[in-house]
Amino acid sequence: MKNSKINFQLFPQTQKPTEVMNNVIEVFRNNQDKIDSTKNTWDSNKVLELLSDDLKRIGFDVEKNKKNKLKFGVLYGLNGKAQKSFDVDAFHAGEKIILEIEAGRAVANNQFLKDFFEACVIPDAENLIIAVRNIYNDSNDFEKVINYFETLYTSNRLQIPLKRLLVIGY
Repeated sequence: MKNSKINFQLFPQTQKPTEVMNNVIEVFRNNQDKIDSTKNTWDSNKVLELLSDDLKRIGFDVEKNKKNKLKFGVLYGLNGKAQKSFDVDAFHAGEKIILEIEAGRAVANNQFLKDFFEACVIPDAENLIIAVRNIYNDSNDFEKVINYFETLYTSNRLQIPLKRLLVIGY
C-alpha cells in the first residue's frame, strides 16, 4: 500500500474500529489521491460524490443530492408526524453508523460539533464517522477536531450516547 495521507482517531480510545469503520477508512485510503486536502479544495458534496460508489458497495445509503437527502426524525408531534429531523450524508443501517463529510466549514463554523450533536439525538444512530480535511487554509483541522473530542471524552463530564466516534482526516 502506498503511503497513506488518511489519518483517523477513534473515540473512546478504549475501543477498536468496527469492520465497517475499517472499510470506510479503506474507502478514504483508496481515494486519497482524488480527495487529498493538501492538493484539492473540493467542497464536502464533491468529496461525498467521489466516495459515493465505494460507500454504497460497503453497505451505506448515501445522499443522492440536495433534493434527495437522508432524513432522520428526532422529535415527533401530533399523530407521530416528525416535527424536527436532521439530514445526514450517509448511513449504514447494519451498524447504525452516520457518516458526515465536512470540508472548509468543519472547524471554522464548528460544523463537526453540529454533526456530533445531531448524531447524539438521532435515535437510529449508535456510531458516528466525521471526515474533515487534514489541512484547510494552513490550519490542521483534523488535529483541532481530535483535540476537541479528546478533551470531551477524557473529561467524562457528559454521558455520550454513541458507542464510537471515528474522526477521519483526508
